[in-house]
Amino acid sequence: MLQLLFKNFIRSKGTKIGLLFLLIIGFISLLIGHQFQEKQENNIAETAAYQKEHIARNANFHKDEMGLLLYYIKFSLANKTLPINALSIGQRDVNPSIQSVTIRGLEGQKYDSELNNPSNLLAGNIDFSFVLLYLFPLLIIAFSYNIISEEKESGTWKIVATQSPNTFLYILKLFYVRILSLTALVTVLLLTAVFFLKIPIDQSFLIFYGIAVLYILFWFAVCFFIVSLQKNSNYNAVILLTIWLFLIIIVPAAVNTYIVNTYKVPEALELTLKQRNAYHEKWDTDKNETMEKFYKHYPQFRSYKIPADKEFSWLWYYAMQQMGDDESAAESKELETKLEQRNRAGELIAQFIPTLHTQIQLNEIAKSDLQNQLLFLKETKTFHEKMRLYFYPKIFDNASVDQENWQNFKVETFTDSTSVSVLKAFLPLAIFNFLLIGFGWRNFVKNR
Repeated sequence: MLQLLFKNFIRSKGTKIGLLFLLIIGFISLLIGHQFQEKQENNIAETAAYQKEHIARNANFHKDEMGLLLYYIKFSLANKTLPINALSIGQRDVNPSIQSVTIRGLEGQKYDSELNNPSNLLAGNIDFSFVLLYLFPLLIIAFSYNIISEEKESGTWKIVATQSPNTFLYILKLFYVRILSLTALVTVLLLTAVFFLKIPIDQSFLIFYGIAVLYILFWFAVCFFIVSLQKNSNYNAVILLTIWLFLIIIVPAAVNTYIVNTYKVPEALELTLKQRNAYHEKWDTDKNETMEKFYKHYPQFRSYKIPADKEFSWLWYYAMQQMGDDESAAESKELETKLEQRNRAGELIAQFIPTLHTQIQLNEIAKSDLQNQLLFLKETKTFHEKMRLYFYPKIFDNASVDQENWQNFKVETFTDSTSVSVLKAFLPLAIFNFLLIGFGWRNFVKNR
């Protein structure tokens, strides 16, 4: 019986077209992921080559003053891009994966990013997560909305009911055939991704695959519940498409609006202006006042004094830069806190919305979520502070530029070591699946 049902299902021209269409779109999404992967690799390689040439050129040109040289030189930190990131690009196409900073004020540099075409950002990337989240449900609806109603409307359901000892088991077999087909399709796509995108089959990949299968089962569970109401085909199609529209577009937009209005963040531009104004004001402020604030921040540098016979001092200049960061620290912390609150609120709400939960979890596994970006910004601050503390003594002592081995300064890499919780990833989807299947089973038993 099962083999016959599978042959009848796969023999349909509509089934073949639907599966082939999704397979082609899936392969295109892998190509887009590969292009993104190459772009990230090229950006890091180009940054490394540029930093090497940039430092060598400036060190050769500004040989006399370490302070002047460090005014120009930029040091880069890269956010490691995992191979699985190609499957779920997330926010990586908006937020920079490389931060290049001087040891001057950080807040004015932290939110610099490469220019992108706004139209491309608006359209987004058709990566694998997009195909899974948006297109797979549509095909599942197309395959499942009329499983019973079509046979009832054509008058063949009575024949099926008399020939099959258990009609409910027959319905389960119809769903099983469709589940098997879509699960096989997603498996083929992800196995292709393993070889094409060089993704290791590790815990992250297995969780990613598990979420993809559970998400497919969720939409079959939705169809199972609607079909259990035993309405006509038009009703089923309209209701299922309404659910798709509601869960995929309307609810995420509403949640985003709620979070944006509840946790209003200060503009990064305002923070940058605050830092720059705080720095520029120091030109007209008493130098001793500036230095006292600097010594309070870095008591280990109190032994360094401004030369009395000079109007300009690099010690004073970099103290001004530091004060710009210090006086905008409250706004910087506020921005960081608000973004963290947004992230936590989004994750909490998403546990009750399967589509949002799936998207957030796929991005979290791929290290392309907001949390990853916040950790990268924190690491940028740590990296910037490390470079400051290394070079400040050399600047204040006016160390020789030639004595520094500038070739040792390579592009450093930040690796997000945050682990993914299996329970957190699977439980919400599993609960929704069991609930929908349970309610659907109850409806079938009631209407038997």
